[in-house]
Amino acid sequence: MSNIHPSAIVDKNAKLHETVQVGPFCIVGPNVEIGANTVLFSHVVVDGHTTIGENNKFFQGCSIGAPPQDNSYKGEPTRTVIGNNNTFREYCSIHRGTLKENQITKIGDNCLFMAYVHAGHDVVVGNNCTIANSTNFAGHVKIGDRVIIGGGTQIQQFVSLGRGAYIGGASALDRDIPSFCTAMGNRAHLKGINIIGMKRQGYSKQEISEVVDFLRTIESSNLSPRSFVENAELMAEYKDNRVVIEMVDQIKKSEIGIAPFNP
Repeated sequence: MSNIHPSAIVDKNAKLHETVQVGPFCIVGPNVEIGANTVLFSHVVVDGHTTIGENNKFFQGCSIGAPPQDNSYKGEPTRTVIGNNNTFREYCSIHRGTLKENQITKIGDNCLFMAYVHAGHDVVVGNNCTIANSTNFAGHVKIGDRVIIGGGTQIQQFVSLGRGAYIGGASALDRDIPSFCTAMGNRAHLKGINIIGMKRQGYSKQEISEVVDFLRTIESSNLSPRSFVENAELMAEYKDNRVVIEMVDQIKKSEIGIAPFNP
């Protein structure tokens, strides 16, 4: 293929669409499949059982599908799956899954991973996310759609971020963040609602106002968030708000609890 640089090493068993561009000194392993118009600029390594969709860009130094940093991993054929229209800037690393969960690390569509972002084993990232420089996801982290994470943020194992969440830079997260919440700090505390994000997604002023009031009421309550949302009387006025319903479900299902409010 004329669009593979002579210095690149592409295994004969790899499946690359004819429009894929592979730049100098890239390495592509035998169990890799790459879709149309994806570009590996230079010094990119794609390994393992990795499937990459269309129109992705991988800048120099990226490592995709490498073995997980987990002592339990014994070379099993776990997977890395990346969707379409994503950009991975310099030195991003995405590790394959383990047998501990669904055996897959998965990245959605239309995401921007800035330089030096790391996604560990079994991480799942949704669509339209923006992850700023030097952010690290430990194993089993789950990120919803349209999440924005500031640079230098560190996220502990098994933490979940609901869709539309906004995380300030240099934060350290060890608890879940519900949908459309903003958080920051080390350790991160909830700061409020991502009002701009809700507006951009077409929610009405009334819906946004109800979500803001819901979070403020939980914060001022003497009850824990879980106890609050399990109280039918307290929740009655929010029963028709679709974002509140989503947040309530996340609070109830959280195994590590949600981040605390401002200290």
